[in-house]
Amino acid sequence: MAVSPVLVIKVVGDSAIGVRARLYDDFVEHEIVLNSVLTYWQANNLPPVVKFLELFESVIKRTVNELMPHKYLKIKYEVKADDDLENASELEINLIEMEADETGFKIDGKQLVLKGLSKTADDHQSNEFVETFEKTIETPDIVLKKYQEMNK
Repeated sequence: MAVSPVLVIKVVGDSAIGVRARLYDDFVEHEIVLNSVLTYWQANNLPPVVKFLELFESVIKRTVNELMPHKYLKIKYEVKADDDLENASELEINLIEMEADETGFKIDGKQLVLKGLSKTADDHQSNEFVETFEKTIETPDIVLKKYQEMNK
């Protein structure tokens, strides 16, 4: 029986998100330090929920590529927010499935909840946002070659 690689998502302390990919005894781990990125996004008037989702996907892609280089990462997740993504301050991500070049991952820590990503006015009317995203993220050939060289 083949062992599936594992993706672990967890909140580390109260200011970081850990992303770990593991296969047998090998693992790669990265952290998203929320205070730093939130400060940058706010200073540059960037929507924190939208930018967090982009960063989250990118960190997962990088983490998995460092463990097992791949051309295509398929990821499916549901997003719930307290408003449309441009204006939301609260976010819930539920990872549904993920595979790298048709190798499926077991997902540990499928749900991530973040609150207070942006300031909202007291009279702000929220509109709940729920959507499932299904993406295939491609690794450019030149980048894939570098990851493959790192893994030798």
